[in-house]
Amino acid sequence: MILPIVAYGDPVLRKVAKDIDSEYPKLDELINNMWDTMYNAHGVGLAAPQVGLPIRMFVIDTTPFADDEDLTQEEQKQLDGFKKVFINAKIEEENGKEWDFSEGCLSIPDIREDVSRKAEIVISYLDEDFKSHKETYDGLLARVIQHEYDHIEGILFTDKLSSLKKRLLKSRLEKISKGKINADYKMRFPDIKKRR
Repeated sequence: MILPIVAYGDPVLRKVAKDIDSEYPKLDELINNMWDTMYNAHGVGLAAPQVGLPIRMFVIDTTPFADDEDLTQEEQKQLDGFKKVFINAKIEEENGKEWDFSEGCLSIPDIREDVSRKAEIVISYLDEDFKSHKETYDGLLARVIQHEYDHIEGILFTDKLSSLKKRLLKSRLEKISKGKINADYKMRFPDIKKRR
């Protein structure tokens, strides 16, 4: 089932999400719904807060990035078929030189900006079977994971922009929260909900 994606301005996007355990109600169904929702919106990652749930879970499938001709064959291979569920994730380390990349977000449609992030991360997490993992990622994989991880920490990519960029985007962000945007996927807008 395709769920509505929560738009910029909804308080759930600002909450530090809570850990869950294997007894979380209808977890398999939620994971399947998140995949459906993400693919429907042509995303490569989706965090639970983006569907209104303040829990520490996100899904990632970087396969669409594998077609990027600017990447090396090794990078393309790394991204192709990378599909994972991250539950109760914790970034243990961020290493390497920071680099800029144009990021967007399904909760903030039609806005893309260069964001600076560290090149490598070490992350511990549970998969959908609640098996424990600790892994190191770099490059675009690390970036996608960092972006989704920020969601479960209540952080948006726009928070990482300069104060000048934030001021320039302010009115566009306000329009998004009021639903004055044409997204080609189902969304839930915080400032529309309040008026009912």
